[in-house]
Amino acid sequence: MRIRELKLLLALLICAGSAIAVAQAANPVPPEIDAIRQKIANGTPLTPEEQTSIQAFRAQRAKETREAWLKDHTPQPSTGLIALPDLETGTYKGEQGGLYPGGSNVIPVRHLKSGIKLARTVRPLDAVGHPAKDGKIVLLAIGFSNPFMEFPVFMKDAAAEKSLNPHLVMVNGCVPGMASSTIANQEAQYWQQVARAIKDAGVMPQQVQAVWLKEVVPLPKMPFPVEAKQLQSDMERTLHILHDRFPNLKLTYLATRTYGGYTEVGGSPEPWAYETGFGVKWVIADQLAGKPEMNFDPKKGAVEVPWVEWGPYFWTDGVNGRKDGFVYLREDVGDDGLHPSPRGQVKIAKLLVDFFANDPTTRPWFLARGGAGKTGGE
Repeated sequence: MRIRELKLLLALLICAGSAIAVAQAANPVPPEIDAIRQKIANGTPLTPEEQTSIQAFRAQRAKETREAWLKDHTPQPSTGLIALPDLETGTYKGEQGGLYPGGSNVIPVRHLKSGIKLARTVRPLDAVGHPAKDGKIVLLAIGFSNPFMEFPVFMKDAAAEKSLNPHLVMVNGCVPGMASSTIANQEAQYWQQVARAIKDAGVMPQQVQAVWLKEVVPLPKMPFPVEAKQLQSDMERTLHILHDRFPNLKLTYLATRTYGGYTEVGGSPEPWAYETGFGVKWVIADQLAGKPEMNFDPKKGAVEVPWVEWGPYFWTDGVNGRKDGFVYLREDVGDDGLHPSPRGQVKIAKLLVDFFANDPTTRPWFLARGGAGKTGGE
């Protein structure tokens, strides 16, 4: 098994949920396994015996985690909660629905125009960030385990599109096990891993002009809106880091968690998965309100962050779905009920391709000039 795959297996344990902490307390990690985990973290190749040991450890811990979680929790195919776009002016625990302030699902015209204007300035850049006919436009993904699994499928599907911009390079900078608070720490090792992913893709930080961002607060326990507010804060700090690290970054698209009611290991269960939508909404609302720390327009002062927008909203009420017909079924997640199965990865990738091929702020650079976007979606 490759080191990348082992890192994913190990990280799935880390982000699985509070139940794993219980299991670890009852059964401490053996020193030999701890040593193997350190080798994985350092990118050191494992011997066949070590690979067998870590896989056996992973299987045992997964069993313990599931048993501990299911003792007090039952997976649920739906919650009765209403997706933000469907909630509109209705409320959830005192907070109004809709993707934008006022219960609206329509992006404010002024913000949309700003995004389109920026999108039209995206162009192929060389390694030092200068316009070049043979340059690259980098779309970078930032996030944790779920987007780590979803983004490669999106990359594959997008690459099959005849209308895709030939200058576009998509880089999966997501790393399993990364909490939003870790990503929001500019000193975290996570950013070294992102830099490595960019280098491995044969591009440079100066060529990153768009980011897809999906984050999560793992192990939520506090009542609403505590964790949603933490996610908002972490995302805004992440946007500052992105601005500082990628000098030509112009546009960032924020996504929510998918339905979390099927989890058998904790991690990001309901209703917290649902509540991530409010955290994203508040980030965008802060930029719409013109808060200085969320400024993207040099005419209004120092630029602190890129322009932000939904990209897209993923949550739906499991089998009950939402008004547009999008549902998220048990077969859309893997054995743990938390991470997307191959079917779920394809479903999310399709939504992403439809979004990037059709949104007016992505079409100018995602597609080749004159390319036609896809329509529809699930």
